[in-house]
Amino acid sequence: MRIVLRIGGSVVASPINPDLIADYAQLLNNLVAQGHEVVVVVGGGNLARQFISVAKELGLSEEAQDEIAISVSRLYAFVLLKKLGQRASTTVPVTIEEAKRYLQDGKIVVMGGLKPGMTTDAVAALIVDSTNADLMVKATDQDGVYDKDPRKHPDAAKLDRMSFQDLFKVLSEHKHKAGIHQIIDPEAAKILAQGNTKVVVVNGFKPENILMAVRGKCNGTLIG
Repeated sequence: MRIVLRIGGSVVASPINPDLIADYAQLLNNLVAQGHEVVVVVGGGNLARQFISVAKELGLSEEAQDEIAISVSRLYAFVLLKKLGQRASTTVPVTIEEAKRYLQDGKIVVMGGLKPGMTTDAVAALIVDSTNADLMVKATDQDGVYDKDPRKHPDAAKLDRMSFQDLFKVLSEHKHKAGIHQIIDPEAAKILAQGNTKVVVVNGFKPENILMAVRGKCNGTLIG
């Protein structure tokens, strides 16, 4: 199975969690040992948003803010890549084509952001589309997708399954902006909605949830 794993910066990087990064490295090595192909896209988390805030105070453009956040996400990706060792790509890919080459070589691909105007969610969605992935798992700081933001609404209810049309209804932001932080970026959702890849959103603080999703036992939210 070809899997795209999007690890939220809110999970491994807010603050940075060395133990959890090590757990993910073990999980990824296990998946490859089982015969799966894996691309990982890591977000920049709070540190990226802090740098975006600094860039705003300096009067930098939104494109520059995005570029700075991308650098942070690539730094986190590099940490995971180094922990993985020889099974991983030797560098953090900066293009889709580079990622595909590493995947064809049998490597675990570890990426951050790619270019301004595109979140790491969108990067993962483009990888799904360009590699015909079988499954995308979004490891986030929530147990799945809710009918409204659970950080703001105590009565929010988790949805076990939903269509992409339903997803668009619960997203609070419908276009990209630097530092956007919601369950799935709207541009990524648009890309994913055009394909047939199964998308699962799970609590990323428990890496075993990713294994369950790979085995078809979703305890988060299945979208599609």
